[in-house]
Amino acid sequence: MNSPSRVIGFVNAGHFIDHYSMLIFAAAVIIMGPALGMAYSELLPYATPGFVAFGAGSLLTGWLGDRWSRRHMMLIFFVGIGLSMIAVGFVQTPVQLGAALLAIGIFASIYHPVGTAMIVSYADRLGREMGINGVWGNLGVASSALVTGVIGQYLGWRYAFIVPGVVTVLIGIAFALTIVHEDRKGSKQAAAQARVARQDMWRVILALLIVVIAISTTFNAVTVALPKLFAERLADLTKSPALLGVIAAGVYVFGAMTQYTIGRLLDRYSLKTVALPLSFMLAPFLYLAASLNNLPLILVSIGIVMGAFGQVTVNDAMVGKYTTEEWRSRAYAVRYFVGFTAAGASVGLVAWLYEQGGFVTMLHAFAALCLLAIAAALILPREIRTPQTV
Repeated sequence: MNSPSRVIGFVNAGHFIDHYSMLIFAAAVIIMGPALGMAYSELLPYATPGFVAFGAGSLLTGWLGDRWSRRHMMLIFFVGIGLSMIAVGFVQTPVQLGAALLAIGIFASIYHPVGTAMIVSYADRLGREMGINGVWGNLGVASSALVTGVIGQYLGWRYAFIVPGVVTVLIGIAFALTIVHEDRKGSKQAAAQARVARQDMWRVILALLIVVIAISTTFNAVTVALPKLFAERLADLTKSPALLGVIAAGVYVFGAMTQYTIGRLLDRYSLKTVALPLSFMLAPFLYLAASLNNLPLILVSIGIVMGAFGQVTVNDAMVGKYTTEEWRSRAYAVRYFVGFTAAGASVGLVAWLYEQGGFVTMLHAFAALCLLAIAAALILPREIRTPQTV
């Protein structure tokens, strides 16, 4: 039987790769534009099909994970996304770029419904493992900005895709050799940790739907726009792509710490107790960021990523706690289909809002959207909960 810690280790690595691969372009586009003779607002929409596929593909991949094999789907994820990253490094035209980014999005759609379901199945403590898994995803986001900035500055933007692609394929080979079968008999059934009254279940579904749309759209918009925002607003501090990547990575580290902390709190307290105060973070910080530069902008950006990444951990735990093992991949598939489809639209929305009024207009718009997170937290019902020792 596979060691639960070993399985979770590979799944955590997959979360890192998933977010890393989807955000290479967001950091590389700053130097790709001049190389391809295209403006930022012209080049950015080529990522939209990939982000839409990131969400839409989860319906099929989640179904295959439940009905076929989560292990096989994760192997396809590692190898497929690695080869797709390598392919981006060899594109010659914008159409080829859009096709290669689409391939990344298709293979990236495997991870969340399949990998997250595997985490829940093997976890002893759902909140803790969700928090740690979230940290790995967040480190993928942070490392993408950092490593892409460094490789792009010294080796060129093509190698920023090729190098991580090769590493990912090698990890996929190690996964194939190490995790040779899938065992669901020992499922921890973490869903049994929390229940609500049957008549209140509609409130859980409504709250999840609202917060997933609001947070996923904002989360994606912020992670896509942050490198460009820092390049514009931190000009007094530095113009080095590598140093800007270091600053962005430092900001994301705070998001990683938040996810771990939120995960531990979810093992001790109800979802509503954790989600309600967290929901008040994003709107004011996004509104403030619209008018700030340099160090004040960095500090407020830390608040933004803490709020956004903390909310993602709450959302994932909510699905894990209220679904059974045989339906879990499909439940996550629906959650990520809604979230990532909305997030995919956010790429075009960022480009459009940026053209209308720069980052001031963009940040004000997403601040207004995040007011929905407060409404969602208020809608959540009380849990009928069995205390758990941590």
